[in-house]
Amino acid sequence: MSKALIIIDVQNDFCQGGSLATERGAEVAALISEYVENHHSDYEAIVATQDWHVDPGTHFSENPDFKDSWPVHCKAESQGAELHEDLDTDYIEAYFRKGEFEAAYSGFEGLLAPEDSVMTGEREAGAPAQDDTPKVSLDDWLAERDITDVDVVGIATDFCVKATALDAVDAGYETRVLLDLTAPVDEDALDEVSDELEDAGVTVAEVL
Repeated sequence: MSKALIIIDVQNDFCQGGSLATERGAEVAALISEYVENHHSDYEAIVATQDWHVDPGTHFSENPDFKDSWPVHCKAESQGAELHEDLDTDYIEAYFRKGEFEAAYSGFEGLLAPEDSVMTGEREAGAPAQDDTPKVSLDDWLAERDITDVDVVGIATDFCVKATALDAVDAGYETRVLLDLTAPVDEDALDEVSDELEDAGVTVAEVL
């Protein structure tokens, strides 16, 4: 067994003060950091994803339904798209960006970000990174490292975490969602989301 941790979209716009904030976003950022500090040796790889929107079409709306359309969020190179300051990135070795020109919920829709990207707000907002990075998908990157199992954490439980976990199990990975290291958009949807994940073969666990 070779296991990876996938940290989904722990970005400023999904945390308190952001344009599409979840109630527990900043709390979960800190909890993930604590978990990684204590458990990084359990993983062969730790990666993170980012919503990274340029012009995602109808994914953005002035009158969002909060199901298929949303307020403007995580625009590429913006402060809102940067990882939250409470997420410790010391052990993260690769970042995957998704959704430039269309809606993208699953981390498996993401592509490897340029190596010189600074993901935590240290680079001046709006300053472009060199992008000569090969177009490597998350699945390809994990396969190159013979990863067989993945744990999924992050934001939001009922959207991007769920979509990533479902794609992971479909791709053949033994998949867990660490539920207490996720933040939902809708707290009332957690039971339904957990049932859907378990029905698909995902293990839903709590680790705190």
